[in-house]
Amino acid sequence: MTTPEDTLYSIGEVAHRTGLSVTAIRYYADEGLVPPTDSTDSGHRLYDVDAIARLEFVRTLRDLETGLDQVRRALAGTTSLRDVLAEHLDVIENRTTDLQGKRAVLRALVRQEGTAQRAILLRKLVTMPDAERRRLVDDFLDDVTAGLPDAAIDRIRAVQPTLPHDPTPEQLDAWITLAELLRDDRFRAATRSYLRETYAQFPGSEIAAPRVQEFFHSAGADLMPKLMAAHRAGFSPDDVHVASLASELVRQLAQTFGVEADQDLRRRLAGRYHDLDSLTLEALQDAEYTATEGCYLELVSIINDQPHPDGALLDDARRERTDGDGPSFGDFGRWLSAAILASR
Repeated sequence: MTTPEDTLYSIGEVAHRTGLSVTAIRYYADEGLVPPTDSTDSGHRLYDVDAIARLEFVRTLRDLETGLDQVRRALAGTTSLRDVLAEHLDVIENRTTDLQGKRAVLRALVRQEGTAQRAILLRKLVTMPDAERRRLVDDFLDDVTAGLPDAAIDRIRAVQPTLPHDPTPEQLDAWITLAELLRDDRFRAATRSYLRETYAQFPGSEIAAPRVQEFFHSAGADLMPKLMAAHRAGFSPDDVHVASLASELVRQLAQTFGVEADQDLRRRLAGRYHDLDSLTLEALQDAEYTATEGCYLELVSIINDQPHPDGALLDDARRERTDGDGPSFGDFGRWLSAAILASR
């Protein structure tokens, strides 16, 4: 009795069963990968089920674009299938990285008028070694932060891009955009001008002064959470406990800035806190900020796959009401403004 294992199939039947073309089956036989099991008297090739299984295996590997040498080693058993696939995976991943780089370059060239010279530059930016990327970023930051107070320099330099070894297309696009900007003299000049206006001139220079930073990191860092907790707990701004905290805040701010803790200071501070949400939105939506420091931070956040450093601040300022995520800037600012006016 003939079993399926004993049955021999013509090359046309094998092509139908495997999805391979007759030409491909002949080619794999000629290459010594899967020779025919037998042949008819007239020379037509015949294959048994084992040969068909081997051809299906070859087709699977070839569909994955595995090289013939790798397929031959897998079929011969000189290399395990896992090792062959791992070796091929490395090839595919390297090819994918290269294709992603080319895609990022093409997208950048399509967005703006592309020239052969710019295409070469963009390709160089994509393949730039990590050390060269760091030098480009450091050179930019050294340039735009020159002359700023130390506290401002530390804040700005704390956020730097680190392109991962296996970046997404979005991360590559962001890196190309950022790298071009870092080399752009106009972007550098605009960023340098914005940072100096923001941090090296009053009131930014005053806020960046060591004594003020010390206040923010010591007394201010202790008082503000207590005030926010009192606000969340529903205390009235004229509550004795709240008024005491607000009075201490005014006193320490006056001491920090070297002014009198008088009614005039209370009115000015109350006005600032009353408009805290609008002032924050104005600063973070300012055209100069979004075109310079904000643009840099946005691209770095994409490259690093991290939230925008000022994103939470912007969200808080946009929230109109206090919710489960904490007090909105508007609610808290107006509450603190009333507490300062009620303090003595």
